[in-house]
Amino acid sequence: MQPLSLTALTGLTLGLGCTLAAPVLAAEPATMDVTVAIPRLKVAEYHRPYVAIWVEKAGASAKTVAVWYDHDMKNNEGTKWLRDVRQWWRASGRSLRFPANGITGATRAPGTHKISFSRAQLGAMAPGQYTLVVEAAREVGGRELLRIPFVWPGKSGAGGRAAGKTELGAVSISFR
Repeated sequence: MQPLSLTALTGLTLGLGCTLAAPVLAAEPATMDVTVAIPRLKVAEYHRPYVAIWVEKAGASAKTVAVWYDHDMKNNEGTKWLRDVRQWWRASGRSLRFPANGITGATRAPGTHKISFSRAQLGAMAPGQYTLVVEAAREVGGRELLRIPFVWPGKSGAGGRAAGKTELGAVSISFR
């Protein structure tokens, strides 16, 4: 019987490693779903809120994943009120150029809105503890900020939720 060569042994080892790793990678969620409810308010003058959604990790820069504002106003006038979404503006908003490619969206009417982020859109997030932050500010209205802690990479079906009291309704995060 001849001994196995190093090449044959390495090929066998790499082949088994790839075969064993494939199910593990497939089990990790590829999408983060965020559901944001904007309540219908009974006020004399209603304006749709500006909403910013971002991800924070202790010791790292905040990553904005969505901003809903009046981006189609003449001469970019909608951007001048973005600083009213104060916490987001301080965390990362002031460093962005608008309209920000891939994250800018129109303001949303009252109702429940679901947005999904692929692993690629979230970027190279290192494994660890994160916080999803959703902040809303409305002209002739108030401000509200909700924080939902989560672990990345999340487990399918896992997530979290928070409930707003004025400018935001229920906000949830889940992974699939």
